[in-house]
Amino acid sequence: MQHPLTPAEIVRELDKFIIGQHEAKRMVAIALRNRWRRQQVPEHLRDEIAPKNIIMIGPTGVGKTEIARRLARLAQSPFLKIEASKFTEVGYVGRDVESMVRDLMELAVSMVRSEELETVKIKAEELAEEKLLDILLPPKRQQESKEQLLEAPKTSKAAQEEAEQADSTREKLRKLLKKGSLDDRYVELDVPDRNFPMIEIFAGTGMEDMDFNLRDMLGSMLPQRTKRRKVKIPEAREILIQQESQRLIDMDKVIKLAVERVEHSGIIFLDEIDKIAGRESGRGPDVSREGVQRDLLPIVEGSTVTTKYGMVKTDHILFIASGAFHISKPSDLIPELQGRFPIRVELTPLSKEDFVRILKEPENALIAQYESLLATEEVTLVFGDEAIDEIAELAYEVNARMENIGARRLHTIMEKLLSDVSFNAPELKGQTIPITRDYVRETLQNIIKDEDLSRYIL
Repeated sequence: MQHPLTPAEIVRELDKFIIGQHEAKRMVAIALRNRWRRQQVPEHLRDEIAPKNIIMIGPTGVGKTEIARRLARLAQSPFLKIEASKFTEVGYVGRDVESMVRDLMELAVSMVRSEELETVKIKAEELAEEKLLDILLPPKRQQESKEQLLEAPKTSKAAQEEAEQADSTREKLRKLLKKGSLDDRYVELDVPDRNFPMIEIFAGTGMEDMDFNLRDMLGSMLPQRTKRRKVKIPEAREILIQQESQRLIDMDKVIKLAVERVEHSGIIFLDEIDKIAGRESGRGPDVSREGVQRDLLPIVEGSTVTTKYGMVKTDHILFIASGAFHISKPSDLIPELQGRFPIRVELTPLSKEDFVRILKEPENALIAQYESLLATEEVTLVFGDEAIDEIAELAYEVNARMENIGARRLHTIMEKLLSDVSFNAPELKGQTIPITRDYVRETLQNIIKDEDLSRYIL
């Protein structure tokens, strides 16, 4: 971030993509601002201030995941979304909870590496250009000219002229290269051999990280194989830029920055936490639910996790949990875990008016998406306000009658509504298709009326 956003600015940014849920937006905005505030306090207090983890409670499709994802993008933070039900108590089949921190670390390394590649891009382009010129005009001629200059004083003038001519030819080639006049020429390059047999290691459940570490270790022990490829100049330039960029970035610095970013601004979104809520004591497939909570507790409280990039502390990672909590409730979580999620916020189900706004207002509004998609086929879609109102009404009605899947219902309805137009778009080039209330009713009314049919289609 260029400058720390205020809570009001964060909410305004979230409003561009998410309709409603003002209370949830306020809470995550405060949590994000508190991270910046923590960095400003005296050092002896900084480590004592724990992140204010959040539980979002609400049905599916009301914006829980989107709020967390957009928040991470605003903060330029490493963000990992993971279902709590994927984890399991040690000794049961499933992933161990520490793997989420390792996954977050991988994301952070990738993020920082991309940023570092951007900073060295200009230098890498310059080096790639020089290498291309070396391939097009091998420097051997220049070397021979210099040797002649040293060995034969009598012919030094001729040798000097030859060297100057080689330099002049190189500069001419550089101009042609920049102009794109040589783009159709082929050159030969040494590139890594992708067909080199991969080492496959079969690790047991919960040992995926050992699998990756062994693969990395054995891969680095074997010699790197390359092959000669004949490629056009533009492709050769891209390959050389990538190779030079990799040489220019300092991976030790990348890893150090990535660890700092995970520890101080990482966000882990624990979805479906309600699926592991419950303190049942019995036998059967659910016996490990409380065990998963107890395994999660040290990570959320703050512990040190071993990753292939070194030790990572989880004390100041922000955890945002979410769940529908239809059957269980937050108080069904073990008390220690409840205490680590001090902020509870309830998201409201979507109304018909919310559906209308979701279709029209956000920067990535569904109607804008479909209009842009069909514009690629030179087909103009025109949605009338009454048609939008009818689509929202139908989405709300189907959600009320069947499972409430929130805004996701709009995707299904829009896809069904525009399926014929999308299919026939190449034949409709240059036409304007008005989407009216009658068109919506005609296309969807039969499906809406037949509950069995709408259960399968919508």
